Amino acid sequence: MKQALDISEISQLSPSTRNDRALGIRDALRAAIVDRRLAPGTRLPEAEVGSLFNVSRTVARHALQMLTFEGVVQTERNRGACVSNPTPDEARQVFAARRLIEPNLLSAAIERMTDADIVRFRKQLAEEDHHKSERSVEARRLEIKASGDFHLMIASVSGNTVLEKFMNELVVRSSLVIALYGRSGVSSCGHAEHEDILAALSARDCEWATRSMLHHLDLMERDLDLRPREGLTLKDALSF
Repeated sequence: MKQALDISEISQLSPSTRNDRALGIRDALRAAIVDRRLAPGTRLPEAEVGSLFNVSRTVARHALQMLTFEGVVQTERNRGACVSNPTPDEARQVFAARRLIEPNLLSAAIERMTDADIVRFRKQLAEEDHHKSERSVEARRLEIKASGDFHLMIASVSGNTVLEKFMNELVVRSSLVIALYGRSGVSSCGHAEHEDILAALSARDCEWATRSMLHHLDLMERDLDLRPREGLTLKDALSF
């Protein structure tokens, strides 16, 4: 009966519509992971995901498979999907990968960057600073997102779409690592460090920018303390 219901629902949707819905679910779940509303280990049952988004289990399964391919969701036989729970070694690997990729993105960004891009970077940091000055859970979430967006903007300006895709995945994985191991209020991206990186970008000084970025990543990794944290339920995290 359950399988017949899925087939009935799917038959009413075109392949492009089903894919668009799956992409929307993937983006919503990824956003909840990035700003740490969904903690590592949070279970993501297909039935619940489908119910929350008002789609079939098949569409929900497709969204979860996309996140599994990105490495931010893991699926176990007879247990279903859950937010990935990185080990300490995997956490170190994430930052090692960022140290390899981000200096190259900075170099490419400096070559292609326009004055308009600098203005956009300044607006991004102003948004980050605004959220940082507020004292609420929602402001904290928005600050975390803005912090990650700063790094993604560098990747976007670089013009390297392959590395930009890798950075999207690394930012999500970094959020998982920080959610699991980070000290509260310490392991998120430092606003002052972002200011220093932007100053180097504005000066078109690749050596300075690289040195600042590596220092920034070192501080983020150094603040990991391996203490697990509890997250919200799937329903609460998605505000349903």
